[in-house]
Amino acid sequence: MTYGFRVRLNWDRIESAQVEAFRSLPVANVSDSMSRICALGAGLRPMHRSGNLAGPALTVRSRPGDNLMLHKAIDMAQPGDVIVIDAAGETTNSLMGELMLAHAIRRGVAGFVMNGAIRDAEAFLERNVPVFACGVTHRGPYRTGPGEIGLPIAINGTVIEPGDLILGDLDGVVCVPRADAAGIFKAAAKKHEAETKQMAETEAGTVNREWVDKALRDAGCEFIA
Repeated sequence: MTYGFRVRLNWDRIESAQVEAFRSLPVANVSDSMSRICALGAGLRPMHRSGNLAGPALTVRSRPGDNLMLHKAIDMAQPGDVIVIDAAGETTNSLMGELMLAHAIRRGVAGFVMNGAIRDAEAFLERNVPVFACGVTHRGPYRTGPGEIGLPIAINGTVIEPGDLILGDLDGVVCVPRADAAGIFKAAAKKHEAETKQMAETEAGTVNREWVDKALRDAGCEFIA
């Protein structure tokens, strides 16, 4: 075996019912319910026009600017998978463009999270499949490896295991560990319900704002007449 070349063929994925349950929740609510420590970083920005991302992670680790393992991951993907690739955040070379995107759509890939760059940006807007990446460059990739598929990766300090839940909206991307998904969903749904109620009260002008002054007083704030 050549070091740095490994492809794992099978792993457990988060259940489709849990994916659908999470799909309606804002990423911000999920992130807050995970103590705000599981974000994949503000540098991952949407390359599509609109729409949310939700699905089990198909993890890829690649040498910066190289997409050999990304090609293989698309060929391996099950419908609904989200391909998450850590290419060290390098944006000198793109990892994929219009042709690979079309192949991925044909394969039923739900979307991509790429710690790297894309090219053919207009095609990503037109196809409007959820894709998050660090940047855009016309310079193409290499295709020699090394890389790994189906093993744990890390992006900006967040570890992503294959089969974990990946969620994305226009605020960014979060990873929900598969083993903890049920508890996190319960907390995030409760927070979303509370915020929905608060929004209604805000728009009606009945929201209670006394907590602001209380927080200031508790902090020792001096109010000057």
